[in-house]
Amino acid sequence: MARPKPLSGFPEFLPAGRMVETAVLDILRETFELHGFASIETRAVETMDTLTRKGEITKEVYVVRRLHADETEQGKADDLGLHFDLTVPFARYVMENAGHLAFPFRRYQIQKVWRGERPQEGRYREFLQADIDIVGQDALPEHFDVEAPLVMLAALERMHVELGLPQALMHVNNRKLAEGFYRGLGIGESGGEFEQVNTLDVLQRVDKFDKIGGEAVVELLTGELGLSAEAAGKCVSLAGICTPDDSFVDQVRALGVEHEMLDEGLELLRRVVLAANRRVPGRMVADLKIARGLDYYTGTVYETELVGHEKLGSISSGGRYDSLASDGKVTFPGVGISLGVTRLLGPMISKGRIAADRSVPSAVLVAVDDEETRDVAEEVAQALRGRRIPCEVAPKADKFGKQIKHADRRGIPHVWFGGLNGQVKDIRSGDQQDADASTWMPPAEDLRPRITMEA
Repeated sequence: MARPKPLSGFPEFLPAGRMVETAVLDILRETFELHGFASIETRAVETMDTLTRKGEITKEVYVVRRLHADETEQGKADDLGLHFDLTVPFARYVMENAGHLAFPFRRYQIQKVWRGERPQEGRYREFLQADIDIVGQDALPEHFDVEAPLVMLAALERMHVELGLPQALMHVNNRKLAEGFYRGLGIGESGGEFEQVNTLDVLQRVDKFDKIGGEAVVELLTGELGLSAEAAGKCVSLAGICTPDDSFVDQVRALGVEHEMLDEGLELLRRVVLAANRRVPGRMVADLKIARGLDYYTGTVYETELVGHEKLGSISSGGRYDSLASDGKVTFPGVGISLGVTRLLGPMISKGRIAADRSVPSAVLVAVDDEETRDVAEEVAQALRGRRIPCEVAPKADKFGKQIKHADRRGIPHVWFGGLNGQVKDIRSGDQQDADASTWMPPAEDLRPRITMEA
């Protein structure tokens, strides 16, 4: 059988890389639960109506079909698709289970998602995503717009401190600020000069600012949407404002545009930036080019990059949505933020920039004197495991030198010889000491694999 070729866009990590991913997931779960978020998991498939009702994403969805569907099912062949994010399935979940949930409902969800886009560095067809959301019933106070990003920043800061990952910088904007500014220019405003132009279309083109630059965005706004050069120029000037404090307010005012929604958006964004900078100074900036192209966002929006690794793009994003879930009588507004775990780790793991210092969890290899006394070695291993010391028993009763080499190849730092009262050898230093399986502990740094990040 020929060696199989890897599928592009479907990353699979070796054990040392998977240990990095597991360490990140442990930090995420612990941080989210420390802030009162409950874990849920939704099904992998949703109806196509559910997946496509918000935003133009039909080309990204993997359709699910049964290979041997009978004739009665042929007409329903395209009814199901793999979810492309976790927000849309979560909205459906809230609608179905509203009667059993206590609001505001705080959930976290860590699952695989699938997108049929062209694979490239940091962008995959199958990847792991971690989301948090806070959802209310009919209303959700503004202070959650600050809490949600701070929880994600807390997790990212732990990854920086504990694992050595680069620091994160979150960019924040408000959709009301942008839409109010556009309406103040007469875009999408009844009786305005550009009444026929949809403000979301403007937002989606401004969202390309980082990729194509301001001049190209002006060309899109004038050529595709028919804005005047002056109006397009002011849209781009707005997008160019980025400040670490609330000085963005004066810069926006200086552009000479007025609208009630603009005033509301400026004040909401000002509160978020000031509150965040009191809690995590230097980790959030107001960036008025952040748009988030999906149309369900209605207020504060976030995008996060790694300092020094900006070319990787946004690794965490989200925002406020006031009408993602509604049954016509009750509305469930929310605010959420997601982290692309594979997007964050994939390039660094594949390039060897971050890894575990051993490829197995075992801190101890228990040597076997001969096959007749293997039960003794198993008893030692059981005693160590009972005290939460990861260990394994040697696969063969080879000469001790070969068993030590086996431990070295697997990266296991310690080898145990004898019974419950035996000896343990640190194979790196050569030190060997008497040890009791009921009391001995390896050094703290050896108990679990350590994550190391290239400087």
